Amino acid sequence: MSRLHPKKQLGQVFLKNKAYLAKIIKAAELKPNDLVLEIGPGTGILTEALLKTHAQVIAIEKDPQLVNFLKDKFKNDKNLTIIEADIRDFIKNNEIKNLKLKIKNYKVIGNIPYYLTSYLIRLLVTLDTKPEIIVLLVQKEVAQRIVAQPPKMNLLAVSVQFYAKPEIISSVPKSAFWPQPKVDSAIIKLTPINTDENTKYTDQNTDCTDKENFFRVVKAGFSHPRKLVLNNLSDTLNIPRQEIEKLFRQLNLPLQSRAQELSLKTWLNLTQYLFA
Repeated sequence: MSRLHPKKQLGQVFLKNKAYLAKIIKAAELKPNDLVLEIGPGTGILTEALLKTHAQVIAIEKDPQLVNFLKDKFKNDKNLTIIEADIRDFIKNNEIKNLKLKIKNYKVIGNIPYYLTSYLIRLLVTLDTKPEIIVLLVQKEVAQRIVAQPPKMNLLAVSVQFYAKPEIISSVPKSAFWPQPKVDSAIIKLTPINTDENTKYTDQNTDCTDKENFFRVVKAGFSHPRKLVLNNLSDTLNIPRQEIEKLFRQLNLPLQSRAQELSLKTWLNLTQYLFA
């Protein structure tokens, strides 16, 4: 690693402890010939482990220095394609659909910069061509927020859980990285909910829910987390308070409820009733 110089402006921290590689691979349920989109391969420690499963790996790396390093390191491996790109642009420009391998079923794995976590997860779970499984190394605190349940729900948790089933696989101490970050990380697994499969994870068909209205309701509900959710909904959506109270009674929701106390199913029901 002495040849490489981590770029602080890119949020680069490289996994150095190989003990966590098996957990990542197991979480991704990798099989020979699986297609993997790896985000931020860095020094290639995870890339090497992925290739040992005989998966086909497409690695997206923004840093030209690392791209050259990886191309040299894996020059004899035909199962690896390295693309120099910013993953955000790669996704937004619909490059996944344009790949020569014509991705249909694929998995996403990566050690991503902390500052990109929320935005990148949103891009991944809202893709038209959804991955089967997403396994990421992220800041531990963010992972805990994503898997939260009532009474500790938050806007990020509801937003991610609308699209995917999240699960924390393992904590990863900051000492497992180089250079060492200030906080611990976690391996988080996201299983996107597709139209044919989402009943496995929620008793609501989220793909058939009006997404725009759903997020209008959720954002309104969390607009002032310390206030009663019915007040937030009434004020932000311009709906008389009496109507919201009537709806809460229909749904057997306490009038004193706050946003963090409501489950995903409750938010779905609120949307359904408010915009029926």
